[in-house]
Amino acid sequence: MALALHPELLILDEPTQGLAPEEIAGLGALIRRIAGNVTVLLIEHNMEVVLGLSQRVTVMNWGDIIAEGTPQEIEANPEVQRVYLGQ
Repeated sequence: MALALHPELLILDEPTQGLAPEEIAGLGALIRRIAGNVTVLLIEHNMEVVLGLSQRVTVMNWGDIIAEGTPQEIEANPEVQRVYLGQ
């Protein structure tokens, strides 16, 4: 329904919440297809999904931006590793 009016921006808030792993993979493929025509803003705590789908990532912790960059830059960021990746 969200795509029926051909939006320029699609905001997805925690779309993987409650999904089984195989459903997450299917949703990821769908988001990739949609992103070919629409800008997608993905709000998600599943870092594997975020890093697998995103071209650019902004990471927030308690309302503050702690990092911005490519998925590779985010994975290498020590603060992101500490807060979200448990390293």
